[in-house]
Amino acid sequence: MWTLVVNCGSSSLKFALLNPASGEQPLSGLAERLGSDLASVRVDRNGDPVTVPLPRGSYAQAFGVLLAELDALGLRGAIRAIGHRVVHGGDRFSTPVLITPEVVEVIRACVPLAPLHNPANLAGIEAALATFPDLPQVAVFDTAFHQTLPEIAYRYAVPASWYTQHGVRRYGFHGISHAYVAGEAARRLGRPLPELSLITAHLGNGCSVTAVQGGRSVDTSMGLTPLEGLVMGTRSGDVDPGLPDYLARQAGLSLTQITAALNRESGLLGLSGLTNDMRELEEAAGRGNEPARLAVDIFVYRLAKTIAGMAVALGRLDALVFTGGIGENSAGVRATTLARLGLLGFRLNEAANARAVRGQGGPITAPDSLPALVVNTNEELMIARETAEVAGEVVGRGL
Repeated sequence: MWTLVVNCGSSSLKFALLNPASGEQPLSGLAERLGSDLASVRVDRNGDPVTVPLPRGSYAQAFGVLLAELDALGLRGAIRAIGHRVVHGGDRFSTPVLITPEVVEVIRACVPLAPLHNPANLAGIEAALATFPDLPQVAVFDTAFHQTLPEIAYRYAVPASWYTQHGVRRYGFHGISHAYVAGEAARRLGRPLPELSLITAHLGNGCSVTAVQGGRSVDTSMGLTPLEGLVMGTRSGDVDPGLPDYLARQAGLSLTQITAALNRESGLLGLSGLTNDMRELEEAAGRGNEPARLAVDIFVYRLAKTIAGMAVALGRLDALVFTGGIGENSAGVRATTLARLGLLGFRLNEAANARAVRGQGGPITAPDSLPALVVNTNEELMIARETAEVAGEVVGRGL
């Protein structure tokens, strides 16, 4: 009945216990700053949040807190499968898979493609296997949804040997979120997903836009790594490929320093010099802070330009979907983005847009407009559903 979902970051472990059929979630939590003196686990048990200090805590110790919470609810024995979010599966995985030693080695081989993410994902898998050795465990890949990209969308115009020998191609990310909101948007529009051409915009600290045709990803803004594409919280998005060489010569920076700055010191943070939080930037811009205003304007301009470009991959556009922390909560970003997309037929309903915050969601355009709507993403539920499906097949085969 219950599926445990695990999502590990470089110093964090997010978990949720869900019923894949109903979406019921009696337990969730987030362990943060693991390995530091400030490590802690914030647990939400049936809507009752509590924080547990865990100084110098590891992934395994965070799982210990999770076990104690499961025991307190009497649900440890009711877990039927465990699903793991894995950021990068290369081009080996187009669907969720049962975790085996061979799968673990492929995930490990993808570490150079996602050096910040895959090692953490592996740490979570190892901790879960040690804690729940008898349960089926499933890897759900952020890249898998984008394995349907046509070659004209995923190949770079670089020497072919870079692709054949080193896997240099566009992989795409946020696939779990894009897949979930596309399905949910179809339900809200009252139309079958296979008949729809959608653009989904996942906007948070990381941002990406995907063209979804008939439920399949046909183009996306992120590439070989999550650095490509839109302006993000601390990531630059697209820059001139000659930039690293130029900065190495002019500023004496190493490739490692430049890559780190593009990932952690750029985007909204780099433009504003203030913060990577869109809420704070909008407030600062409203007070007349010029760098904050510029950061928001560049974010919106690049977003609108990318959305318009994604329409080329579809040929016909039926709806635009906003999701993620910014997409779900910033009425201002949505309004100014749609204003720039009037040539595609979008007309904002200001009252509906104002209401579509803090978990409300729903349509935000006028009756005579091409539809745009807000859908709250739920990656944990999507992972739970896919995990339950794979685990059910495993049980059915008697494995």
